[in-house]
This record gives sequence, C-alpha cells and structure tokens, in this order.
Amino acid sequence: MIYLDNAATTFPKPQSVSREVNSALTRYGANPGRAGHDMAMKAGKMIYDCRVKLSKLFNVQSEENIVFTLNCTHGINFVLKGLLKPGDHVVISDLEHNSVTRPLKAMEKRGVTFTQAEVYENDNDKTVESFRRAINGSTRLIACTHASNVWGLRLPIERLAALAHEYGIEIMVDAAQSAGVVPIDFADSGIDYLCMPGHKGLYGPSGTGVMIARNPDNLTPLMQGGTGSSSISNEHPDFMPDKFECGTANVIGIAGLLRGVEFVTSKTLDKIFRHEMSLIKTLYKGLEKNKNVQLYTHYPNDKCYAPLLSFNIKDKDSEAVAAYLNKDYGIAVRAGLHCAPSAHIKMGTQESGAVRVSPSVFTTEYEIQRLINAINKIK
Repeated sequence: MIYLDNAATTFPKPQSVSREVNSALTRYGANPGRAGHDMAMKAGKMIYDCRVKLSKLFNVQSEENIVFTLNCTHGINFVLKGLLKPGDHVVISDLEHNSVTRPLKAMEKRGVTFTQAEVYENDNDKTVESFRRAINGSTRLIACTHASNVWGLRLPIERLAALAHEYGIEIMVDAAQSAGVVPIDFADSGIDYLCMPGHKGLYGPSGTGVMIARNPDNLTPLMQGGTGSSSISNEHPDFMPDKFECGTANVIGIAGLLRGVEFVTSKTLDKIFRHEMSLIKTLYKGLEKNKNVQLYTHYPNDKCYAPLLSFNIKDKDSEAVAAYLNKDYGIAVRAGLHCAPSAHIKMGTQESGAVRVSPSVFTTEYEIQRLINAINKIK
C-alpha cells in the first residue's frame, strides 16, 4: 500500500514508536504520581521526559505549561470552553475544522458569538486586515487553524498573534496540520494557546494530543478529579499541569509520543518540511499537466502552504476516485468532505468534496509518481 493520508494520521510510525508502545504495558504498568514504588516513579519520569522534549521542540519556556490531551480537538475544547463567557466574541477563519466551529456553534446557545474572517491565498496583508475588520468591542479571542486541512493554505499566525495582542485579546492556534511539520516557536510567536494532535506530525499513537498554554490561569478546567497531588483537599489543584490533567494518564500513548517527538527532533523540522513540500510540488506539477484534473490553489510555496494538496477529476465523484486508487493501485488517499465545511464552501466543493493527498517523512518521490501515473489513467 502507498499511504498518502497522513493529514488524518501518520502511517507508518517510526519503529522506535512501535517498539515503545509494545513494551510500555510491562515497562510502565503502574499509575504515575499515585505511588512511590519504582514502576510508578518510572512512569512518572517518562511522562516528565516527554514534556521536556516537547518544550524543546516548540521552545516552551516552562514544561509545566504543556498539558497532555486525548487529541487536538480535546485541547481546543479546553481553551474555548475554559476561556469564553457569555457575551464574548471570537474571530475565526473561513478555513476552520469542525473542531473549532462546532464547539463555538454549541456555545452560541449561552451567548458566545463568532465571526469568520476571510483568508486570502498568498496575501498575508489582506488576511491580517480581514481579521482586523472582524474584531469588535466584545472580541475575546482569535481562534484559527495554522494550516488548512483541506487546501494546505497557511495563516500568518505570528502576525495574527501580534494583532490580537494589539487589541488586548488572546489567540488560540489549531496546529493539527503543522505541528511536527512546520517549525513553530511558541515563545517568540506570541501564540497564547497551541493545540496539536500526537498522532499526526509528531508520529505518536492515536489517543494522544497536547495543549500548550501561555496563560493557564485564564482557563477554567473542564474536568476535576484525582491527580495524585493535594489529595487531602476536595478542591481541585490550580497549579500546572495538574489543573488540566485528572484521572489516570494515557501512559502507553505518551510513551509512544515521547519516541515520536524524539524522531521528529532527530530528523529536524526543516528537513521534514522541505522533504514533504518537495513531494507536493512534484505532485502539483504532475497534475497541472492533466486537463481533466481540477486544482484549487496556486503552485505551493514554502511560505504560505503546508505539504498537502487537494484536487478533483472533472465529472468524477471524489470518493469514486479515491476508491479507484485504492482498489486498482493500492494508493490510500482521503476523499469527500474533510470535516471543514467552510473550507469547502470557500472553493465551491461543498457538494463534490475533494481528493486529498498528504505525504509524510517516509513518502518517496517514486510513490508520488505512481499516484500521478494512476490519476493520468482515469478517463
């Protein structure tokens, strides 16, 4: 199988991740933070090590501000529901995933409102101005994706962070398609809350995610419960990371995530990004020669795009194209709607959906050529 659906979940995982997950049940079988025996202490140290490695990868000044979550969606809900109050207003982009729009839509019932700002391809000045126009006197937060999971368009998050702080508001960034692929400097970017999955660009197992908070005191936790700390008190701890991590941790998943972060660090984000973008550029050049292929974005450049590409075959259903590639060529891609309705409406694909190709560090140029050849055989 040629696996090109890495924007959903990376596959294969590095061997170090697979080995760690397989052995973690015996190596870290105890509950971290709940006992003083060797196995519990060993599990706790592994979790701490993962926090430290993440803090170095994303330049986070305090590893205590790194919270482990179930996935990126979990972290986004932590921020939106822990920060916003009735009467608050949020500015989002017209590329957002349902992980952002659905919580906000649900929160409309208790008085939270939001406005979509238009993202302009290859024009960050107009994008920033679009966000500026959407801010009003009740705006509490900018909540936006770093890179569209459908079109690969990147937002100028550093400039949007500066814009937010100019108006005395905060910014949350959904890094589902960029963490582990596009370099992110948390300390220098101005981002207040950064949410990411562990199972995509960080090459960890499913069921892992990370939320990094610059201002954790501003957030009210969604859950309370056992943390292994301050156990004499009925009051939930207000210190990090216990404030947001209650109940037994996903020790097995975090063990795998630790190895994934080490793998990404060893490869370096610059090399990963250049490799994947090179493959997407090769794919774009190959597809634009085919008059039956409909492309929706300009040729991707390193400044304004993330390494994924969506397209359609004229007069062909996107899911039928994906099924054909899977059945006849063993090529796995994503098709249909990608949990981001406004992104599809933006490009007019809300009815047809789109075929999405997303490589990983393990994808080769030969595999991309195989895909191009297969698409060229579609009548």
